[in-house]
Amino acid sequence: MADLSELFAKAREAQSRLQVLQRELAGRRVEGSAGGGMVNVTLSGRKECRKVRIDPSMLSDQEMLEDLIVAAFNDGKAKVEAMVSEKMAEITGGLNLPPGMKLPFLSDAVRRCHGIPRN
Repeated sequence: MADLSELFAKAREAQSRLQVLQRELAGRRVEGSAGGGMVNVTLSGRKECRKVRIDPSMLSDQEMLEDLIVAAFNDGKAKVEAMVSEKMAEITGGLNLPPGMKLPFLSDAVRRCHGIPRN
């Protein structure tokens, strides 16, 4: 029974750290780029677009620019997801959860924000 109570204690601790992580991620900025830096997109840790920078030389080719904006956003999104995964691993590291098992206290908003499927 001590193992179960220890698991619950670790889960409560992880929940507290998750709340801190949510606040931390809101303030984080990640930059995605495309076209050798011709287009840069800055995303928050919540995958919200905060800034787009476009090299003026790209303004004459609308189709190319549209593709580069999408590519830059996707690059930034992948970087945010990697950052979130790394931070989540730090939080859940002591719980030794089996692959695919999710923490039951993750809110739907956190799940949606970070693309975590429901159990």
